[in-house]
Order: sequence, then C-alpha cells, then structure tokens
Amino acid sequence: MRAAYFTEYQGPINIQTVDDPTPSNDGVVIKVGATGLCRSDWHGWMGHDSDVQLPHVPGHEFAGTIVGVGKDIKRWKEGDRVTVPFVSGCGHCPECHSGNHQVCDNQFQPGFTHWGSFAEYVAIDYADTNLIALPDDMEFATAASLGCRFATSFRGVIDQGKVSAGQVVAVHGAGGVGLSAIMIAAAAGAYVIAVDIDDAKLEFATELGANATLNARTVGDIPTAIKDITRGGVHVSVDALGSEQTCFNSVASLRKRGKHIQIGLMTGDHAHAKVPMDRVVAHELEILGSHGMQAFRYDAMLDMIMTGKLTPQKLIGDRVTLAEGATALMNMDSFVGTGVTVIDRF
Repeated sequence: MRAAYFTEYQGPINIQTVDDPTPSNDGVVIKVGATGLCRSDWHGWMGHDSDVQLPHVPGHEFAGTIVGVGKDIKRWKEGDRVTVPFVSGCGHCPECHSGNHQVCDNQFQPGFTHWGSFAEYVAIDYADTNLIALPDDMEFATAASLGCRFATSFRGVIDQGKVSAGQVVAVHGAGGVGLSAIMIAAAAGAYVIAVDIDDAKLEFATELGANATLNARTVGDIPTAIKDITRGGVHVSVDALGSEQTCFNSVASLRKRGKHIQIGLMTGDHAHAKVPMDRVVAHELEILGSHGMQAFRYDAMLDMIMTGKLTPQKLIGDRVTLAEGATALMNMDSFVGTGVTVIDRF
C-alpha cells in the first residue's frame, strides 16, 4: 500500500510503498476513505509524543470500509462503513469497565501507538469495542473530521463542561478543535466568545455560531476583555490551542465556580503551564481535561449531526492528496488556513 512514512522526528515525510496490514484476532483492516490532518499528528512528527516509535505512519482521524476481519470479531464484517475514536479502549481494564475507554490503561491509538491512516489501509485492534457504524449518507470526509477534534470537543463541551442553554462559553483558539467547540457550544444554546489571533478564523467562527470575537493580537488583556463582555466571566472556558498563554487566559476568564476545559495538547515548553491556583481555590473553579471520546457516546453526537443540529461538514477546508497532506503536516505549525484539511485521494 501507499503510505506517508517518516524515519526520523522532524525529518522528511515520504510517500512510499509498504506492506499491507493484516488484522489481529480482535481487529480489522479498514480501507481508508478519508483522513484528517490534525495538530496532534504534527506533535507526533515533532517527537513530542513518546508513544510514536520510528519508522512511523501518522494519521488518526479517519473513516472507511472494512476489508478484513480477525477470527474473534463478532460485530463487524467486510463492507461495513466505519470510523473509530482516536483513543480506542481495550475493553477489559478497570477504566474500560467503568465506561471510560478514552483513558484506557492499554489504549490503542492509530497514528501514535501504531501506524495510522495516512495510508491506503489501516489496522485497528479491539474492534468490537471501538468501531462506530456510519450512516449510509454520511461521506467519509465528514466522518473523518469527527475522529479527534470534533469528538474530543463534544466530550469537552457536553460531557465535561456540561454546557447548557443560557450559559456563556469562551473558546481560546479557532483551529479545528476550537471551531468544533464553538459549533457544539452554540448548538447547546450557549453564548459563545471566540478568541484567536487571525481575523479570518474569527470571521469563520462567527459563521459557525460565535456571538462575539476577540483578536488576541490587538486585545492586550483577554481575561479582562471577556469579563467586560460577560460582566464577570464565563461559565465554561476552553483552551483549544494548548499554550501557556491560552491556558492561563482560559482559567483567568472564568466566573466563580466556572469550568476550564483543556483540549489543546500541552507539550514541550508548555507542558507545565502556570495556572492561577489562587483563583482556582478562592473561586472554586474546576479544571478538566478532554482526551477523546468513547465509541458508545458517538450515538449522541451522530444524532445531532443527522438532525442538522451540528454540521461538521462546514469545518472541512482543503481536500488534498496523500502527498499534499504529508507536506501540509510538516508545515502545520504555521497555522495557515481555516477549517479541517482532509486527505481523500491516496
């Protein structure tokens, strides 16, 4: 099969022919219909993720068709159209037994712990626990956009943040994660403030449901600006980028008893960001993470998509070839473009 392949961190990503995968006893092989480019893939290529072992094939947001099944698979067959959470649970550890597959002790992560979906085919373990059937009329590009950013934002906003109508939500960062969070919070009935450094992204955020926008390049004190807009701070604030500044601003933007949701990955020099813990204590704030979403929770998200309450297809930006996607991944830290870039030609 053709795959995007690299042999050193921060080195060239080449398109080359590698062996087709075979399914494990509890796994399947999926012919990739589309796969998204995510900043998490960039972190893996940079060497920020210790799970990535070289040589490696990145890619973790994808959808496609099953073309091979292991002997122990009971729920799936060849020809099924599926997607999968980027964190897949083993199904038998204590976390999985408690329903928290997204923090499984033995988690399988395509594109990180194993070769991923920047390829014609990808092998997925623990398939009976983790695969999600796709509606017949959902295109693969839309389904691929759900796998990491959208599903993680859904869990962060709905399950962790418990955002509801009438609340005020701030989202720091209007990349794929942030735009997803903005759309989901707006669909839940919240008043949403989008923060970014790019006016084009902020304009797009408005199209997706943001009620107010702030450009952090021109607004010197984001927490104060948010408190001025909201007369005291937001109920829920999401760091959708993952930097010391956005994390601090998110926590500092909260009203009393508010919730900070960390979705953007904190890596490298940002891994141990400063947090105003004096405010956390005095105002009884909550600090929560969102790391993927369990397969069984996809039904709630898919219901909102199929009824038109959520429209993730609007987030799709460029559709590119595998070779173009490899180049785009290496350049991802430049934050060029809006929406989600999807590879749909292999």
